[in-house]
Amino acid sequence: MDLDKIIENKGYIDLPVDSGIDLPGEINRLKRSKNAVILGHYYINPELQDISDFVGDSLGLSQQAKEANADIIVFLGVHFMAETAKILNPRTKVLIPDILASCSLAESAPSDAFSEFKNQYPDHKVISYINCTAEIKTLSDVICTSSNAVKIVESFHPDEKLIFAPDKNLGNYINNLTGRNMVLWDGACMVHEKYSLEKILILREKYPDAKFIAHPECEKPLLLIADFIGSTTALLKYTLEDPAKRFIVATESGILHQMKKSSPDKIFIPAPSIDATCGCNDCSYMKLNTLEKLYLTLQYEKPEVTLSLEVMEKARKPIERMLEISKK
Repeated sequence: MDLDKIIENKGYIDLPVDSGIDLPGEINRLKRSKNAVILGHYYINPELQDISDFVGDSLGLSQQAKEANADIIVFLGVHFMAETAKILNPRTKVLIPDILASCSLAESAPSDAFSEFKNQYPDHKVISYINCTAEIKTLSDVICTSSNAVKIVESFHPDEKLIFAPDKNLGNYINNLTGRNMVLWDGACMVHEKYSLEKILILREKYPDAKFIAHPECEKPLLLIADFIGSTTALLKYTLEDPAKRFIVATESGILHQMKKSSPDKIFIPAPSIDATCGCNDCSYMKLNTLEKLYLTLQYEKPEVTLSLEVMEKARKPIERMLEISKK
């Protein structure tokens, strides 16, 4: 059985799993025996969030990956996140259940095209959103997440010329907040660009007591009508602290699981998509993670995320700079 060939063809270990097996129990057993830690993003399915050792957004997961004292990190998210974990903890084996769990935003910035773009602005510093490939990180001066983007931008002198990549919506939002005029790469997240303004306005009429909250990766017309704009963690915190009992949420629907756990007395409505066949926006890449794949990944310790030493060393510097600025 050539597992590497299977992974090359499928992206994951495509082997049958006994339907009678206690998957959570076996996953926890394997985790203990192999000294593994499971990091899960807010956008994965609820059963995977519940089995993760830490659930968070990109900033929190980066911090956890850096400090992880484990032989194995299993990353339940998408590929750029697992790459970041490897960059920050290079001596630890990093696994991802499906190597094809990519990111539309990361894919929107190919490294060769971005390098040419950067060369057009030789006097500009580059701030890259963490939702990018390791290669883009090597071309950056500092990384940011939606949680700390304003803080990272404001760490530069007001006269410093900046490029922001790859998310144009987040970049525009930060430009408006800070009064900057950063040059923006033309990239976007397929999840956050598919919300229907018309359907959201109808929902707000139907539920006038509901607060509409949105991630800054959403397009500007949605942000203009939002009661609150923030990172995934900030949205979660807002729903916990705000007295409203109903929220319309414009970000990937996986976060609703944590919102319901934190505030079981409140109602959370996923913001509707422009797609008439779907009531919410899900990231198809995040949903490639499953309990079965996680079990097989822990059992066989594949697929493994690997990067060259050169890429890891170059990419680590802007990430470390972000983490240092975030502490201040």
